[in-house]
Amino acid sequence: MAAVAPIVNRKLQFNMIGVIADDLTGAAEIGAVGLRHGLRAEIVRRGKPSGQAEVVCVDTDSRSCSPDEAGKRAAAAAKLLHAAGAQWIYKKVDSVLRGQVTAEVEAVMTQLQLNRALLLPANPSLGRVIRDGQYLVRGKLIHRTEFARDPEYPRRTSQVLRLLRLPEKFLIRVSNGDHTLSNNTIVVAETATSAEVQDWAGRHETGMLLAGGSEFFNALLYTEHLPMPPVEIALPEPAPGRELFICGTSTESARKFINAARRGKTPVFSLPQEMMWGVELSAPAAEAVTRRVVAAFDSHPRVILSVGLPLVRDAAIARQLSHFVVRIAESVLRRVRIVSVFAEGGATSAELVRCMGWARLTVQRELAPGVAVLAIEGGDSTLLTIKPGTYAWPAKWT
Repeated sequence: MAAVAPIVNRKLQFNMIGVIADDLTGAAEIGAVGLRHGLRAEIVRRGKPSGQAEVVCVDTDSRSCSPDEAGKRAAAAAKLLHAAGAQWIYKKVDSVLRGQVTAEVEAVMTQLQLNRALLLPANPSLGRVIRDGQYLVRGKLIHRTEFARDPEYPRRTSQVLRLLRLPEKFLIRVSNGDHTLSNNTIVVAETATSAEVQDWAGRHETGMLLAGGSEFFNALLYTEHLPMPPVEIALPEPAPGRELFICGTSTESARKFINAARRGKTPVFSLPQEMMWGVELSAPAAEAVTRRVVAAFDSHPRVILSVGLPLVRDAAIARQLSHFVVRIAESVLRRVRIVSVFAEGGATSAELVRCMGWARLTVQRELAPGVAVLAIEGGDSTLLTIKPGTYAWPAKWT
């Protein structure tokens, strides 16, 4: 199967593009890029594609899995998309290479019988670039940014090849200005500008897996003659009704957002402080917070539920805190009619969708790069807006 073939003009006949993402926010980010190009996009977490979307993003929810399990899930997603008639398949990876990147890329290559991969994770438009074999975020080496404090995948070096596990079946190298795409090799593309991303997009060939971030996927759609609308699309007005923000991370952007909300007198509820030491959230404690959140909606249209604790470096405890926040959010959603839910962080968003039993979502609009509004299939009229933890909520929206 060819990794990339020319996309037919959608006015004639459009063949579906398949995307494999290791978390929900990544799937939504790519779906929003497709929407930007006028393509219907959906996210599949369980079951099969609906057959109604032109970009189908399968969320394997595998970022926190072992390499073997992540590879199995990625291969299964590739098999599903191929069977569903995907014209080509894109492997979405975290822009700063968190998760089991090489294990999943290798598994998809093996499943699709491809012997080359072009991996371009950087998003220069967001200040995330690869130069001279090193990863930089807004001009700083990545291990000197807040990514160094990531509880699960701390970035302790800026050397790209040290941020990745060595592949088992293929070679891996950073391009270093050499655009040769050799057989049996995963090439990590150096990119410092959006123009370089577009140049790499024009170098795809048959028999090659394309993998990377959202900016590379956008460039590929441009290459396949699907330009974005020439005019800027205005942000939609918020839908009237209750809004619940769920902040499951302790990133700098989350702290700024919550501090601004408090100054604006928006109710903010956090977990009890003892949770940061690994204490279990008891049923009475969860019920107490739930009741306070529900009561706050009597006088406020917007309420924020957050971890609200100092940064926890223990990965297991950090995941537990996100789980506790979602557990309370689920209880609130089952008691109060909420029009718009805003979830921050891939793990938080995925946990919420899992707990609520939402199997398939359609991308409705893009508020900003990486910030997507999703509709829930199956009659639930709640809109879910999600974003990665390190991205900021759009100022016009918040």
